[in-house]
Amino acid sequence: MTVNSLLPAFRYHPDPVASGSIRQSGETCECCHRARGWIYTATFYTVHEVSGRFCPWCIADGSAAERFAGEFTDPHGLEGIGEEILHEITRRTPGFHSWQDPHWLAHCRDAAAFVGEVGYAELAAHPEALDQLRLDLRLGGRHDAGQLEQFLAHLGEDATAMLFRCIACGAHVAYADAS
Repeated sequence: MTVNSLLPAFRYHPDPVASGSIRQSGETCECCHRARGWIYTATFYTVHEVSGRFCPWCIADGSAAERFAGEFTDPHGLEGIGEEILHEITRRTPGFHSWQDPHWLAHCRDAAAFVGEVGYAELAAHPEALDQLRLDLRLGGRHDAGQLEQFLAHLGEDATAMLFRCIACGAHVAYADAS
């Protein structure tokens, strides 16, 4: 039995243990008040004071987001997808750690699945994601090709890439995250 078979399944974040968003813990869930052996460690946005963390089950069933009127992920980047998918990503899917505000990517009119934080070597294994990231960074003001390639070559050091996989076609997309 694998670790992930013990946890609820998250369609858009298939391995939250590997990404560091969920870890083993004896902590009690702020929502269900049970210590279930696993706890969420990443972002949660709410106006309410929340003194503890949530178990994966209270994330998966939406009870944590509903009880504390919050979201695990900023909806930025998810424009144009259906309301049901947006709700699943923001309120029933674990977010992830990043230096800047994390956001989810979409592809084929659906949210993409979060693969994880990667450096250049991992990103280069997905040339479509690397090409898309190059284009995004050029459009974002990094016009000098040499400087851009230098930046990409050092992903994993002072900056990283957040890699996603399209649920529909399997293509990979990414965005850069830096301190």
